[in-house]
Amino acid sequence: MGAAFVTLAELEALTGVRYTDDDLMRAETILPLVSDLIRVEGRKCGVDVDERIETDSAYESVVKMITCDVVARAMRQSKTGDPLSQEPQSGLGYTWSGTYAIPTGGVAMSLMNNERKMLGFKRQKYGVIELWDGSADEQ
Repeated sequence: MGAAFVTLAELEALTGVRYTDDDLMRAETILPLVSDLIRVEGRKCGVDVDERIETDSAYESVVKMITCDVVARAMRQSKTGDPLSQEPQSGLGYTWSGTYAIPTGGVAMSLMNNERKMLGFKRQKYGVIELWDGSADEQ
């Protein structure tokens, strides 16, 4: 595992949450995982996150902010019982539906599209595909 992008003190300061000792132990485990997730996603897109952090302090701030957001989402996930991410219910129709989150933080520990854009991992693609080569028009 690589080094975490954020310390526990920075996590508390940036999220504005005072964590318990148990939560801090959990965060200490999650922080390097989220940092490695960002590194791997960057590598998929041809971005060396650690190199960009060394050369651009603004990019470092963005990485810290996003790391805190992902860790905070994972920390808000239920630690007891079944971790439901959504639970619609009905009344007299006796309908119930629930979506279970992955216990390791699956949905919470993933990058959202806007976070990918801020990190430079998701860019609009452009290009032209020539569907017709025009050779039939020259008869």
